[in-house]
Amino acid sequence: MLDFNPRPSMAERINALVDAALIAEREATPPRTYLGASRLGHACERALQFEFAGAPKDEGADFGGQTLRIFEIGHQLEDLAIRWLRAAGLDLYTRKGNRPDGDQFGFSVAGGRIRGHVDGIVAGAPAALGLRTPALWECKTMNAKNWRACVKDGLAVSKPVYAAQIAIYQAYMEPSVPGISTNPALFTAINKDTAELHHEQVPFDADLAQRMSDRAVRILQATDAGELLPRIAASRDFFECRFCAHAERCWGLAA
Repeated sequence: MLDFNPRPSMAERINALVDAALIAEREATPPRTYLGASRLGHACERALQFEFAGAPKDEGADFGGQTLRIFEIGHQLEDLAIRWLRAAGLDLYTRKGNRPDGDQFGFSVAGGRIRGHVDGIVAGAPAALGLRTPALWECKTMNAKNWRACVKDGLAVSKPVYAAQIAIYQAYMEPSVPGISTNPALFTAINKDTAELHHEQVPFDADLAQRMSDRAVRILQATDAGELLPRIAASRDFFECRFCAHAERCWGLAA
C-alpha cells in the first residue's frame, strides 16, 4: 500500500527544530521602540511609520526560519570581515574599549526615539591606503548579483538605503567622534557566494543626511498627531508595495 503521508526525513525534522528555535528567539526579542537609522532610507514613509508604531505585520509576513538563518550567516561574515581588516593593519573599533562586552558605538536623539548603532570606527590605517581617520565603517553581506551591482555602480546608486544609513550615522556621530563626518566612510561589501570583498570610500553627503533627519522628524510628528503619512504609490502593484510587510493593512485603508 502506498503511503501518502510519509514521515518527514531526519534532515527535515532537524531543520524544523532549528527554525522553531530561531523563531522563538526572535519572538522573545523586545520590539524596537524607536526609528532605526538603518531603515530611514526606505522609500516609503508610511511603511516606516507602521514599523515605528509597532503595527502588526500582515499574515505570513514575519521572517521564517530560513530567512533568520540567512541573517545569522550575515552577522558571522561581518565578524570575519572585522578580523580580516584588523589583520590587514586597520585599527578598527567595533565596541567601546574594543572589548567584546563593550557597548556598541552609536547615537540617540529626539529623546531616544531616533537611534543608530554603527558597525565600527577606523581609528588608524596603513599609510599606503591613504585612508583619513577617524572613519565610519559599515559592512554588508550581499548575494553575487547585488554585490556585482554595488561594485559596478557604487553604493549610492545600487544601495541607496545603505547610503542614507551611512550619511545619517556620519552626521549624528560627529559630536562624539569629531572628524567622522569630515573623513569619508569605509564601506565593505562581502559577496556571500564567492567571499569576494569590495571596499568603497563614501564621502559625507550632508544633504542626504538632512533629508533623512527631516524624514525621521516627519514620521515622529505624524505618528504623535495620529496622522497617516502618504503611500509611496497610487497602485498596490508598485514594486515596493508588493514586498511590504504592511501592504494588506495599508491598502485596506481608504487613503
